[in-house]
Amino acid sequence: MMQEVRYLLAIFLRRLPWFLIVAGGISTLAILIAVSLPPAYVSQVRLLVESSQIPGDLAESTVQTSPQEQLQIFETRLLTRANLLEISRRLQVPDDVAEMSPDQIVDAMRARTSIRISAGRQEATLMNISFEATNPQKAAGVLNEYLTLLLREDAQYRTTRAGQTQEFFDQEVTRLGTELSVQSAKILNFKNENAEALPESLEYRRTVLLNLQDRMLQIEHEMTRLAEQKERLVQVFNSTGRVETGAAQTPEEERLRSLETELGSLMSIYSENHPRVLALQAQVAQAQKAVSSVGANSRDEEEQDPARAMFTLQMEEVETRLEFLADQKSQLSAQIATLTESISLTPANAIALDALERDHQNIQEQYNQAVDRLARASTGERIEALSRGRRITVVEQPTAPSAPTKPNRPLIAGGGTVFGIIAGIALIAALEMLNRTVRRPADLVRKLGVTPIATIPYMRTRRQKVIRRMSFSAAVLVVITVIPTTIYYLHVYYLPLDLIAERVMDKLHLRG
Repeated sequence: MMQEVRYLLAIFLRRLPWFLIVAGGISTLAILIAVSLPPAYVSQVRLLVESSQIPGDLAESTVQTSPQEQLQIFETRLLTRANLLEISRRLQVPDDVAEMSPDQIVDAMRARTSIRISAGRQEATLMNISFEATNPQKAAGVLNEYLTLLLREDAQYRTTRAGQTQEFFDQEVTRLGTELSVQSAKILNFKNENAEALPESLEYRRTVLLNLQDRMLQIEHEMTRLAEQKERLVQVFNSTGRVETGAAQTPEEERLRSLETELGSLMSIYSENHPRVLALQAQVAQAQKAVSSVGANSRDEEEQDPARAMFTLQMEEVETRLEFLADQKSQLSAQIATLTESISLTPANAIALDALERDHQNIQEQYNQAVDRLARASTGERIEALSRGRRITVVEQPTAPSAPTKPNRPLIAGGGTVFGIIAGIALIAALEMLNRTVRRPADLVRKLGVTPIATIPYMRTRRQKVIRRMSFSAAVLVVITVIPTTIYYLHVYYLPLDLIAERVMDKLHLRG
């Protein structure tokens, strides 16, 4: 065991120059970085998303974005290129902003900005924003700019969304109201154009048609009876020279009675001002005049030839009655044809009217829904205009820190030194693993499978010892002089180490 330790110690001493170069270089660089890093002041602001001040079951805001989504939207808009460039150039952050390109400024501002959103079920939604700068006033100033933009964005976002929602439903109500009026006009025009063939009057028209058909049958029976009566009068008069007498009424009287009967039937269906009622009343008046004149003429004729006068009177009465019934039949046929046609057109009109009314009902339902939603949108817009809905409030205002938050110089220097030592040991281990030469008896046993009786160690000459010592001295010289000199020239002639460190951290996003 002791031999193994001595062997490893000998190897370490042999490779000591390499170890000193690596460990010393990294340690020196870490110490210089820890010393040269500028102080960093981190200012913070904490925001809280408050729920609506009005219960949702009473009045609800129309802005339904979740708190997490809303904060993510604000974060995206806050860190836009235009906002960062404007804030950076106004507040001169970072310190060398005049020498940086716009892309470098945006990257540096985003690297120095830290935004964390915390939310959970049954938990409040919080947003923490911090900014790092070399000056405490600049750190607080940038956060104040961020806070101003964010609060303005919140108010504008919510009022704009609520206003757009109200405007949309206002347009919908106007559009649907116009469509409703157009559809109502279509229904009205359709009913006016098809007033005689609408489904709501179908049963009435069928009843009227049946009545007219019954009246047609009565007229046909009456015309048949009158034709037979006429024939019988002719036969009796030709054979006997006389005519049948009785209490039969004159044609004018029968026509008057028929017209009065028909007038009574129409009065039960139509009003007194209906055109057909008025026309029939005029016919009744004419028939009354005809009855009066026929009575006077018949009395004159009876004084001359009573039998022929009676025959002539009865024939004229039958002819007049037949003409009247034929005229009525013609009118009834026209009315029956009109009603039949309107009844046949009613099913198609009913389908078309149902389609128009169905469209009207659908538009009416959409209109009612739009009116209801417009009322809710107006209430939601009012809630947002008065800032009574969900809003972002500032829990902790940004302040200028009194002491630098970063860097942790002992940690950087100590961590770099430890890393340098580990890197030096790792280098020695890697070199030894790549070296396959035989350097001790155990190597002979392992490689050749034989056990030597004795071994003679390698004896260095004086020259080799001098070269070895010079190599060691050169390595120490490199560690002590070359590396610090290189870092010094970088700091003086290229770019200060603090700025180099700042840009490296910005590029690698090592802040936070």
